Amino acid sequence: MQNSVFITGGSKGIGAAMVREFSRAGKRVAFTYKTSEKEAEALSLETGAHALYCDVADVKSAQKAVSAAQMLIGDISVLVNNAGISKTGLLHDMNYDEWREIMAVNTDSLFTVTTQVIPMMIRNRCGRIINISSVWGVCGAACEVAYSASKAACIGFTRALSKELASAGITVNAIAPGMIDTDMNSHYSKSDMQLILDDIPMGRIGTPTEVAQLALFLSSDAASYITGQVIGIDGGFGQ
Repeated sequence: MQNSVFITGGSKGIGAAMVREFSRAGKRVAFTYKTSEKEAEALSLETGAHALYCDVADVKSAQKAVSAAQMLIGDISVLVNNAGISKTGLLHDMNYDEWREIMAVNTDSLFTVTTQVIPMMIRNRCGRIINISSVWGVCGAACEVAYSASKAACIGFTRALSKELASAGITVNAIAPGMIDTDMNSHYSKSDMQLILDDIPMGRIGTPTEVAQLALFLSSDAASYITGQVIGIDGGFGQ
């Protein structure tokens, strides 16, 4: 059974929705935050999940957080790599430090966190790794080149690691959300948002809860034969 869940970037948006859904399902949950301490504390009080500070881009910080989570909830059986940042703008206006920050948080963190959890899953001969990519990682977006590249890397990471861990009974999948109602998308103007809605066949943006429910399914026994997949949840936008 997949009962011990570790979620990175769990204090807000999609991550917070996942903390709520997994906790509601009776799972033992630990989640990380970096800057949103008040939100993390409030979510912990609401759900009973354990909030842990972590800079997922830093190896030592990731090691410390995973070790703390293991002490609190036991060997981690479900890992959700959700932490992520974005920056909108033309690539040639971006400086190298901004590029590296996006890659460190969105891509390097896949290594820093996942490598700490894999030995537990191999030892127990089971596990679920769920990586949060993006529709932009599938099709790319102008003014989101760094973000798109980092999320495309997440897809390659997912497909390769799924083959590496399949014989150990561990599944590895990616979720590629489209336009979801989170703070990350709050910078869009009303006119820009309307243009985006015009391109979404379902005519609306998604909710964090809908993404969280998909993650909950992928963690379940019902998804035991699903691995190496990139599952879009975008209202038809990425087709």
